[in-house]
Amino acid sequence: MRAISRITGASKNTIVKLLEDAGSAFSDYQDRTMLNLTCKRLQVDEIWAFVYAKAKNAPTAKAAPAEAGDIWTWMAIDADTKLIPSYYIGKRDGTAAFEFIGDLALRLSNRVQLTSDGHKTYLEAVEGAFGADIDYAMLVKIYGDAGAPAGRYSPAPCMGAKKEAIEGNPDPKHISTSYVERANLTTRMGNRRFTRLTNAFSKKAENHTHSVAIHMTHYNFVRIHQTLRCSPAMAAGVSAKLWELADMVKVLEDWEDDQTGK
Repeated sequence: MRAISRITGASKNTIVKLLEDAGSAFSDYQDRTMLNLTCKRLQVDEIWAFVYAKAKNAPTAKAAPAEAGDIWTWMAIDADTKLIPSYYIGKRDGTAAFEFIGDLALRLSNRVQLTSDGHKTYLEAVEGAFGADIDYAMLVKIYGDAGAPAGRYSPAPCMGAKKEAIEGNPDPKHISTSYVERANLTTRMGNRRFTRLTNAFSKKAENHTHSVAIHMTHYNFVRIHQTLRCSPAMAAGVSAKLWELADMVKVLEDWEDDQTGK
């Protein structure tokens, strides 16, 4: 934001206010348009970031707000259209899982196949939101002994993955989390606030949420998917045309007019 301030000559406070308005406008727009979706195969996962300070440093951080620490973005993706129909930002616990899966269920118009990782909070959340009206499976990865750390971010080696059918009759060929993991990478590369080892992280959870809303709108409506040759929103029938940045500006302007009663 400091770089934008230097380039445009606008004050940092003005840029922050624009970020807040844009995030609210795009969140509201997606909430209204991502309905009655005909997705068939969905994948869900969570991506980590932090606000103000990492969880281990938050207790001793100077003037840290109450929400300082780890923050997770729960995300669903349609394996066919690559649309992200629902996301939720919060902790990585059962309450967040219920909110996320409950919102996802309300946006669908038909029975779907759903795949998650082995995070146990999904079990009750999916049961509560869908009941038996879903084909649900978990892809549980099996990790070996990490041994001596090869690098700072080197995880334990993945020795394989086990497919577990939880509800209904999921097709084993489509039990996968590859697409949502790739969407996590797209988010981390496209949204600077997810980048590791930088000072670009959000200082407030609200601003982090706004930045995610802007990224998701651009991803769904503006960005051309290389395989589909169109935007995910077009592939899913949510939008009839490929958006430009001017269309995002129009959504923001319409939202601002609604707020002022024009």
